[in-house]
Amino acid sequence: MTPELLYLTYAVILLIAHVLIQATLSDLSKGIGWALGPQDEKREPNVVAARVERALWNYVTYFPAFAAMALALTITNLNTETTALGAAIWFWARVAYVPTYASGIPLVRSVAWIVSMVGLVMMVLGMFGTPPDPILLQPADG
Repeated sequence: MTPELLYLTYAVILLIAHVLIQATLSDLSKGIGWALGPQDEKREPNVVAARVERALWNYVTYFPAFAAMALALTITNLNTETTALGAAIWFWARVAYVPTYASGIPLVRSVAWIVSMVGLVMMVLGMFGTPPDPILLQPADG
């Protein structure tokens, strides 16, 4: 498994964790009785739950691009140490993004987001690398 695919797997695990954290905080802030009921009345989450929800939607927005790059780099065999580093940077910055957004500390969330974009750009740039020699991809005769 390439490092990019390994980080894609980790990213899916992070997505699951992020959804569970967001749902739990949202339900706790709105009340368990409301969460377990028909939810006919609209209730707003508390400040931290709302931040975690916005962080989740930000993650969901950028996850497809990361997944596409991880798969494309692997399929085209254009993955390199730089693209693997980009995948690691993207993933760990996204891990940091959740608590930094939830904390509400100014600028820290933005730094985590910018760092994640640097990792994604490193992966995108890898797609413009030199493709492998097609002859090397052919099965050997005999």
